[in-house]
Amino acid sequence: MNKILLALFILLLACSNNNVWAQDPQFSQYYAAPLYLNPALAGINQNGRAGVNYRNQWPSIDANFETFSAWADYHLENNNSVGMIVTRDVEGQAGLNSTSIGLQYAYELELNYKWVFRPGAQISYTSRSLDFANLTFGDQFDNTGFLGTPTNEIFNSGLKVNYFDIALGGIFFSNNLWIGGAVHNIFEPDQSLIDGDGASSPLPKRYSIHGGYRIPLGATRSSGGRERSFTPTFNYRSQGKFDQLDLGAFFTLEPIVLGLWYRGIPIKTVDGFSNNESIIVHLGLRQGDFNFGYSYDLTISELGINTGGAHEASVIYNFRIGPPKPPKDVQRLRCPVPFIF
Repeated sequence: MNKILLALFILLLACSNNNVWAQDPQFSQYYAAPLYLNPALAGINQNGRAGVNYRNQWPSIDANFETFSAWADYHLENNNSVGMIVTRDVEGQAGLNSTSIGLQYAYELELNYKWVFRPGAQISYTSRSLDFANLTFGDQFDNTGFLGTPTNEIFNSGLKVNYFDIALGGIFFSNNLWIGGAVHNIFEPDQSLIDGDGASSPLPKRYSIHGGYRIPLGATRSSGGRERSFTPTFNYRSQGKFDQLDLGAFFTLEPIVLGLWYRGIPIKTVDGFSNNESIIVHLGLRQGDFNFGYSYDLTISELGINTGGAHEASVIYNFRIGPPKPPKDVQRLRCPVPFIF
């Protein structure tokens, strides 16, 4: 794609006052990015975790998306949990990027001997900017090729906007079943990079509903054995005019975790095209306190496989500070979500 046209296209994405353009990044390994998914998941493993997530979407074309997230959480005394997450997203050759820092808090309520509810909240600060430094223009070429000289094009390279926002979430769980929901961008902050009348570009609220059911196939980690389970899961997201569903399952044969998902809503069309996006395959490995994951999105949409799909990797380290907490088999309820990452 011509890089000048690409720059204009990315600028339209950044500055259009049509909400349809504004979307948050996504992770296929959504339960390996728990703080990004739902602030109520902060500290849910009853100890501490630190994790890193990386996603490279459409690597075979110039208009690719790279997302990096680093996070940590810890469960405190008296059912309190805290977390912090840093997320950076870079879109295309034009250098449209955003960096956000979020602080999270969650509280655990035992409703009865079967069910627990955890509400959670996040406050975040985001910086968003556009940089044309990586682009080349026509006056930098002649019939011999690229000259390497500076362009004479004049453009504003200091486009930047900063904003605060909040997110709220909650999750209900029993020993094997969980269902949660979250809403991000509650303030719908203006993310426009240009000033002036009609330049407003509010970031729409992002809603998500997610859940799953763990089917034990033998011993479990909570009983002191290696995990053997089959876990169907789903994650539905809606933002502005877009909505999407991830539907699939994990098969855990510790230390190996295998997963397969479909992303899309086949009964719905978007601008006349079927809403089929990708098939996702996942391979995970548990080694001591570390969990490693790799997934690949095979594009099945109209964009085709020439985009390169999407590669995603995650690393999670589980830790504790101070004396060990009571083992899981003497605690009344523990959410099954941690068993799958």
